[in-house]
Amino acid sequence: MSFHVRRKDREITDPAEMRTVLKTTKYVTIALCMDSEPYLVALTHGYDQHRNCLYFHCAPEGKKLIYAKANPKVWGQAVLDYGVTDECDYAYRSVHFSGKLCLVTDLAEKKHALEVLVRQSSNRPEEKLAKVKPEKIEKTTMGRIDISYMSGKKHEAPIVKTK
Repeated sequence: MSFHVRRKDREITDPAEMRTVLKTTKYVTIALCMDSEPYLVALTHGYDQHRNCLYFHCAPEGKKLIYAKANPKVWGQAVLDYGVTDECDYAYRSVHFSGKLCLVTDLAEKKHALEVLVRQSSNRPEEKLAKVKPEKIEKTTMGRIDISYMSGKKHEAPIVKTK
């Protein structure tokens, strides 16, 4: 099923602009479903634009993984919140995406995934990455969401010209 953005003047159609939202948000929210029961969870993530996927880490067990094993399809959103404008509108950029969630088992990809995640979520990524030992990476549960669809919407604060 496909839907369209009602307010075409707010639609983001440029894939690069949507990727920028995914690269700059601190977290995404994903929806999973199992046996007609939805589950919503926020994830700290790293967006890999070359692979068009999101990486995240998590505990080796739990509700998110149980749902993902039952049904790997996810729907998610990322939002850049700019707050209320002078016109009492809300300024934002958002991207909705769908894809499939899988766990990363390959050690080289786990290392890559952790680097992508830390570079996006840390103010001092090199310092943090230097402390990560290979045995820690091996034990870390890493997930990947392969994105198959994206749509975007924005409402930006009006630019006030000063004299």
